[in-house]
Amino acid sequence: TALAEFERGERPMLPPTFRHMPQALAADRVPQRAQRAEEARPMKRKVAPKPRKSKHPRSAKGALGEHAKEILARLKREYPDARTELDYETPLQLLVATILSAQCTDKRVNMVTPILFKLYPTAQSLADADQEKVEEIIKSTGFFRNKTKSLIGLGKALVERHGGEVPDSMDELVKLPGVGRKTANVILGNAFGKNEGVVVDTHVGRLSLRLGLTKETDPVKVEQDLMPLFPHEDWALLAHLLIFHGRRVCFARSP
Repeated sequence: TALAEFERGERPMLPPTFRHMPQALAADRVPQRAQRAEEARPMKRKVAPKPRKSKHPRSAKGALGEHAKEILARLKREYPDARTELDYETPLQLLVATILSAQCTDKRVNMVTPILFKLYPTAQSLADADQEKVEEIIKSTGFFRNKTKSLIGLGKALVERHGGEVPDSMDELVKLPGVGRKTANVILGNAFGKNEGVVVDTHVGRLSLRLGLTKETDPVKVEQDLMPLFPHEDWALLAHLLIFHGRRVCFARSP
């Protein structure tokens, strides 16, 4: 018996049921310890993903699109005859007038251009113009020396590169002296009926910001914000509408 074996100093033989119990208990304690360790670990908090910043955080894209649509509709009703207020008959005349309009009112430019167009009706005549004479004619528009250099340089470039004609592409226009993207948009939209972009002058930039259409102040960035909001065929008209509204109602000091 087990008692007799114990008294003889022998290890008693356990019944088969109990022989492997220590090993079973030890094996059973391993997953228990792992479970307790897992439970003791601090739970990681799930961090919600940060919301993506909207380009126009004040309103959703759809709402902003509806807002722009309403603005366009109202401006069209208010100013059915909106157009450029520079007087011109040819693409060259519009290009010259637009260069002169920098830091100058359209009204003042229209007072200067009749005599300028009469004396220099072609790109060739402009290329051959006397600098001092041109300066005297356009002096009242401001920055007349730089503008004169641009006009004479423009005439030469048109004669040398384009046979005296004004090109009708953005790439070629911006290569001309005194012509940037804004001026090129004016020429394309008004002289050639091409909507390559939106003209962003002082009025367009100011009203776009005030109307919540952009949060940018750089003209190129403002243009990039405006183009997706309005129909492609209305890009040139949009600038005229905003300029009309800015000159007649929404003034800089007291809108």
